[in-house]
Amino acid sequence: MKKYLVIGNPLEHSLSPKIHNFWFKQNKINAIYNKETLEDADLENFIKMIRNKKIEGANITVPFKEKIIKFIDILSDEAKDANSVNTVYMSGNNIMGHNTDIAGFYLSLKPETINLKDKNILILGAGGVTPSIILGLRMIGVKKIIVSNRTKDKVLKLKERFSFIEVLNWGETVKANAIINTTSVGLKKTDKIQLNSSLFTPDTFFYDVIYNPKETNFLKKAKNEGCMVQNGLMMFINQAAASFKTWHNIMPNVDKNLIKFLQND
Repeated sequence: MKKYLVIGNPLEHSLSPKIHNFWFKQNKINAIYNKETLEDADLENFIKMIRNKKIEGANITVPFKEKIIKFIDILSDEAKDANSVNTVYMSGNNIMGHNTDIAGFYLSLKPETINLKDKNILILGAGGVTPSIILGLRMIGVKKIIVSNRTKDKVLKLKERFSFIEVLNWGETVKANAIINTTSVGLKKTDKIQLNSSLFTPDTFFYDVIYNPKETNFLKKAKNEGCMVQNGLMMFINQAAASFKTWHNIMPNVDKNLIKFLQND
């Protein structure tokens, strides 16, 4: 039986095992997918397990999407562009690092629901998934991308790679058509992001990459103020489907039954 993993820290929220094991059963693949909480010091040995075929493939989540790169032999173009890896597997004799977050985010935004083309976007956070969000927004054709993070140095490093982004000091306010939370603040029910009340207007779209819990305090506040909101569930599903296709050369079914199955967790 082939073994697959998602690694990160924390991992209690992850639905990756649930969705991949569902697809294994649906496609009659003899495999098992689990999750494992690791520390930074575990990453090198983890990659060795993939190299030795003890693990066939893995998904990478917070906080390892960038940290894992130094242990990988080859990066896909998407992973290079984002400097972020969320999918790992053996390609010949090499460890391959790929990024499906860009496509996952892009596909999660249906133009008929929300059109961000030529709009101004504020991103909260500058962690491992943020470059993927920036690249996805560029694919959409947004007008301006503004990034704010508690640690300003992280945003300045992002600007070295993406010169077109604007930097906003944490806590400052700017008018935006959409506000996207890419931080992990919200994984705990008590987590709150303090935002200026002027940001909450009915025509502002709020997006949180977090999908479990289904509604973070960030989204609850926006919803209560009459704003359009979306969590990261469809991004998660689409990136997972792309990882599955990469590993098994099978595009799994993404339908209402799958979404209902995941939401009943």
